[in-house]
Amino acid sequence: MAQDPDGETRAELRALIDGSERGDAEASDALADRFAARLAFGTAGLRGELGAGSNRMNRVLVAQAAAGLAAYLRERAGDAAAPTVIVGYDGRRNSRVFAIDSAELFAGAGLRTIVLPRLLPTPVLAYAVRALGADAGVMVTASHNPPNDNGYKVYLGGADEGSQIVAPADAAIAAHIDRVAAGGDIAVLPRSVAYQTAPETLVADYVAATVEVAPAPGGAADLNWVYTAMHGVGWETLSRIVDAAGYPAPHLVAAQIEPDGVFPTVAFPNPEEPGAMDLAFELARSVGAELVIANDPDADRLAVAIPDAGVDGGWRRLTGNQIGLLLGWQAARHASELGATGDASLACSLVSSPGLQAVADHYGLAFHTTLTGFKWISRAPGIVYGFEEALGYLVNPGTVRDKDGISAAVAMLGLVSEARGRGAGIPELLEEFGATFGFFDSDQVSLRVDDVSVIARIMAALRAQHPERIADVEVVSVDDLIEGADGFPPADVLRFRLADGSRVIVRPSGTEPKLKVYLDVRGESAGEAAARISALSAGARELLDASSAAAPDTSNDESGS
Repeated sequence: MAQDPDGETRAELRALIDGSERGDAEASDALADRFAARLAFGTAGLRGELGAGSNRMNRVLVAQAAAGLAAYLRERAGDAAAPTVIVGYDGRRNSRVFAIDSAELFAGAGLRTIVLPRLLPTPVLAYAVRALGADAGVMVTASHNPPNDNGYKVYLGGADEGSQIVAPADAAIAAHIDRVAAGGDIAVLPRSVAYQTAPETLVADYVAATVEVAPAPGGAADLNWVYTAMHGVGWETLSRIVDAAGYPAPHLVAAQIEPDGVFPTVAFPNPEEPGAMDLAFELARSVGAELVIANDPDADRLAVAIPDAGVDGGWRRLTGNQIGLLLGWQAARHASELGATGDASLACSLVSSPGLQAVADHYGLAFHTTLTGFKWISRAPGIVYGFEEALGYLVNPGTVRDKDGISAAVAMLGLVSEARGRGAGIPELLEEFGATFGFFDSDQVSLRVDDVSVIARIMAALRAQHPERIADVEVVSVDDLIEGADGFPPADVLRFRLADGSRVIVRPSGTEPKLKVYLDVRGESAGEAAARISALSAGARELLDASSAAAPDTSNDESGS
């Protein structure tokens, strides 16, 4: 409390201390929750709930992180010139405050520090690290997390080419952060306001590069589409690209188009969550739209929905795998037309659809499976396209080495417009994909918990006793990645292969208190694949129920395609 420069969190902590000293059990429990652990820095950087305490996101924790990262970068540079670091921030609560704190501490540590000119999408920060030849970049964002969260995402330049950090950099940075925290007073850390503001030309260069992903073809004329920014920062940048690329302007979900860290119209600003796109669907029905496109709050993810009279409300959101396979098909076709073969590759995480390998094989491209996260996907050798089923797509690796919901939106507009030019739509494209590469289908079953120890117990139970059958289909092999397998570094992942070729993967979420089960099947027709995935989903829920039977009743089951 003594070192906290934020009056709000100091007052919050003072009230908890006073309450605890009066014997208030609730206040004592809150103190224990905030200080019994420290918000850990890892390959996802930092991410957590805003508030006072070492187990929350606040100015003390961010200052320690910035000073620790600065020490790591200076150590890494050795006798070379002072490292350069770029800082960006989105529209969440305290994002700009955390960004300026970081910039002042970086500059105070002697780093050349550049702050983006205003709140901008995460992909612009990832672009800036490469475009400016920076040694590192920091994006203050919690992406699609709940409204009261914030986070700190770190990218590295040089040999890392602007990708997010991976081991051992995460542990080395964490060690420096811990040393700063042990010092006990961030007030003694040197600060400086001698940081630079990036020029607007940097954003214009990102816009120009992204326009080239998919300039509007002839079929774009009169495309009737809806867009929502989910209260995030995507629209200002995307609007410039849409206009420059020649696409018609969308109908905007006005209530969600401006950045708002309170997220007043959504309980959970993630387009994957039930209800998050309801306002977009309402607008789409009223204007007779052909397509809905959504970005998450920092615009590094893309969601797509299409009309479907067979579902409630008449609109259906495509799965991340469906979008990923369609965009992968588009990327492979373009790579083939440019003569790219051999080392040119497609890549996806091990929990994403195996259909991408079928696309790569068809076009004579290499294929790589990675651990989850674009920190791994972006490092695939020769990558021309990569995706992850959680609505993440890398369509322009020469520009951004991370998922990019802005460039993916442009790529999707190009894909839809090309299809319109020959009288087809997304349903026809999906059918054509199945006829060409096989009918793949997928689903995900999730268990959200309040107590993350429940997840560890379920994973331990599954390791102690592997299921012999799932959905009445024999399990023929089990891969436990906890000690590494198939060239993967160690990861808390279990992979079950079934006798009918289906695949079930179980892993804890890296960013949310969830246990996730990923399901993939292949059929001879779309109908057969749909029937098999339905049965497998029911079997996966039974597996979770059986494995969590001994766990405390602190969770709710949720699932979605």
